[in-house]
Amino acid sequence: MTKPTSPFTAAQLLPQEEMLEVAKKRGDLYIGLPKETYFQEKRICLTPDAVAAVVANGHKVLLESGAGEEAGFSDKNYSDAGAQITNDTKKVFGCPMILKVEPPTMDELEMMNPKTVLISALQLKTRQKSYFQALKRKKITALAFEFIKDEDHSYPAVKALSEIAGTASVLIAAELMVNAKKGKGLLFGNISGVPPVEVVVIGAGTVGQFAIRSAMGLGANVKVFDSSITRLRKLQSNLGCTLYTSTIQPKNLLKSLRRCDVAIGAVRGDNRSPIIVSEQMVEKMKEGAVIIDVSVDMGGCFETTEMTSHDKPTHIKHGVIHYGVPNIPARYPRTASISISNIFTPYLLEIAECGGVEQAIRYDPGLANGLYFYRGILTSKSISDWFDLPHSDINLLMF
Repeated sequence: MTKPTSPFTAAQLLPQEEMLEVAKKRGDLYIGLPKETYFQEKRICLTPDAVAAVVANGHKVLLESGAGEEAGFSDKNYSDAGAQITNDTKKVFGCPMILKVEPPTMDELEMMNPKTVLISALQLKTRQKSYFQALKRKKITALAFEFIKDEDHSYPAVKALSEIAGTASVLIAAELMVNAKKGKGLLFGNISGVPPVEVVVIGAGTVGQFAIRSAMGLGANVKVFDSSITRLRKLQSNLGCTLYTSTIQPKNLLKSLRRCDVAIGAVRGDNRSPIIVSEQMVEKMKEGAVIIDVSVDMGGCFETTEMTSHDKPTHIKHGVIHYGVPNIPARYPRTASISISNIFTPYLLEIAECGGVEQAIRYDPGLANGLYFYRGILTSKSISDWFDLPHSDINLLMF
């Protein structure tokens, strides 16, 4: 009869020392802030005040000369805040950590050192497979700030930029009603004895909510449409007043569109924004009415919307003025930069306190949600499915 073998060695059966968690060890950051080269991108990730806070905590910031000028921040502002200024783009991209608003170009990726930490937007719909192959080749750790979650499981960067886009959509509409060709010359305000401007907002998310706040603040008569009763109920609760709300029913929507002076589209989809307003519905709108399609970057929810630029922002179809600029917050670069900077700064200090990105990801699942590349290994299933690339679960790589 054979003696049963134990799965443990003799040494493993002896009393073991207790393993305690190693305390967090603070690390120093060396952050590169390159100049944005993307068309009409004027924002920057850190304001001089944010740089001052980061430098005061013992970290270094290297700024490419002129990176903040379009947002209204001079090199002197950054130098006074403690940043180092250089004209050498390659030197900035050689920093261990890179902060950008737009994703880096292929040429910019080539300038990065292996094992660099990249924090920027991802903008999945505009990426090519070669972009991810370059990240893999350089063994880069990359975080997309639009996927980072906060304590209440919302996306702070997306929410902040949506607030700007929503508020701006009303201000842009007010401008177009007066200045654009075929503009009706209406004032966006409630003047005694003059019927108020009629506004239709499609979508009751963050963009819609801030558009409604601005329109109501100017005295407009607002009607809101959304497919979700819960969102409409939440909207009324947040605004603290009653207003016209309706689910998206073609009959009611068409009736409101025929009477409105401004229509704002703020509906998002998982892949493409659903087309809510058909060309036949646009044909029945007033001549000189204004359409602001905030969801144009996802395809747009008006069938007649065409993508435009900040230089030529509008086109006219069926007598209706269409505004189809995809990057509305870039029109207000200083406000957008301050908003993004407010989100970035606490995360940078948290990463430093934890001793680096790896440890910060262990302690903060919201930050880990933004991770899509870890040392050259793809960790995002959605990117894997989209581009047919192999991926690994971050929990298997780090824990």
